[in-house]
Amino acid sequence: MSKAIAIDLLPNDGRAIVPVLAAQVAHAVDEAIASIDGDDPRVDVVGFSMGALVTRYYLQRGGGKSRVRRFVSISGPHAGTINALALPFAGVRQMRPGSELLRDLASDPDPWGPVEVHTVWTPYDLMILPARSSKLPGARSERVIPVKMHRWMITDPRVLDHVASLLVP
Repeated sequence: MSKAIAIDLLPNDGRAIVPVLAAQVAHAVDEAIASIDGDDPRVDVVGFSMGALVTRYYLQRGGGKSRVRRFVSISGPHAGTINALALPFAGVRQMRPGSELLRDLASDPDPWGPVEVHTVWTPYDLMILPARSSKLPGARSERVIPVKMHRWMITDPRVLDHVASLLVP
């Protein structure tokens, strides 16, 4: 039987830096793995927006490659967003195009290891600018779904159905 756990990264306003938030993802993954009975104690992780970038960081720099089976990124600012130029918060600065954090993650020669990575994004995203910043090199699949607004990506039935299809064992 599958079990889903949703977490809210706190603070979720861009004040916390990505590594601090990634520690929250690591903790949630550890708790989920502790509750798994079976031969494969890995989990699937879905991240949205900054949460997708935080999950990417966890995979690449926080030991997540050995604990995560699948990662689905929904509208994550993986190549940055020019909207991050508008606020001075530390976490927001890390989402600026060309930031030190983004350059570091992009330089990884084996970013995913055994993790199956998928991206889902909308070309109409006005939060992640340019919208193609949501792409992830080396992802197994990329799905572009024409959702009209960034925040609707996590409620649009087409996105939810696609993500569910990716998570089927």
